[in-house]
Amino acid sequence: MSTSILSKFGSLRLTPALVCNQQCRTTTSKHYNPKFKKERAAKFLKIELPDFNEDASKFSREKLRQKMKERGILPPRHWMERPFYISATGGVFEAYVPPEGDGKASLVSTTRAKQAVQLLEKKSRSMMAIRKIKSFDEDFDTKGFCEQAQNIYIKAHESLVNNDKQALRLYVTEKAYAEFRHNSMLKTIRWRFLESLEPPRIVHARCTDVISKENIFGQVTVRFHTRQQLAVYDRFGRLLHGSEILAKDVLEYIVFEKHLSNLYGTWRIHDKIIPDWAAPKEPSKLTRVKPKEVVEAVAPPEKTEETPAIPEK
Repeated sequence: MSTSILSKFGSLRLTPALVCNQQCRTTTSKHYNPKFKKERAAKFLKIELPDFNEDASKFSREKLRQKMKERGILPPRHWMERPFYISATGGVFEAYVPPEGDGKASLVSTTRAKQAVQLLEKKSRSMMAIRKIKSFDEDFDTKGFCEQAQNIYIKAHESLVNNDKQALRLYVTEKAYAEFRHNSMLKTIRWRFLESLEPPRIVHARCTDVISKENIFGQVTVRFHTRQQLAVYDRFGRLLHGSEILAKDVLEYIVFEKHLSNLYGTWRIHDKIIPDWAAPKEPSKLTRVKPKEVVEAVAPPEKTEETPAIPEK
């Protein structure tokens, strides 16, 4: 009986493993193709990690120098020097003072005539500064520079409108970059240069040295009288300032600066001079003035004379 059962179910030993519900464990740390096993092992390099707990005072000077060279560490210096590069000054030296009523008052008026005489007295220093600029830049010409300054002025504003930060740095100094980008986040700016009402002209020029006498900067103030269009929208498309239809006459005094000692220095916008007699800026269209709180005077309550109660008889 036993032999017949074994002969009958002996084929169970030869059943494939797929029929069984037993889990199959495999190692995932090895590559599925062992053909390039040696090549993969050669890709790894054994690195000797430094001992960070070792005492450097016990080593000799030569041994310490050898260990520093192995780790690529520069030897310490006895002095503290940090190289720095000054590409622009921090402000305007001897700023130009625009004459009162420029662009509006006539030349016949007495106040305008007095201011013209004062400007003639200060013109000699500007001529000396222009001569100093020509000693560094032989191709400098007052008429040609005015056209160049107008192109820089237009390209700087176009790069601001297009939100091109890299192009803006080519036409604006580091000081003026922050002032150009101030409060322009999440704003849409529409700006157009229509025409020049008067040709731009140089009204002021100065040169100065920074830190050393050989490091010289030059600043030239150019007067622009132009017609422009400006419209500023917020992130919701609401008009904050200006208009895309109306054009306005703009009188500006722009200061251009150049690092004269630098062979590859360029003229860039540095600052804008706003005279004291200029009209105040218009507030944005969404600005509202908070009304003053009106406190109503409350009359004190009137005192009523109380009549004594008469007892009933």
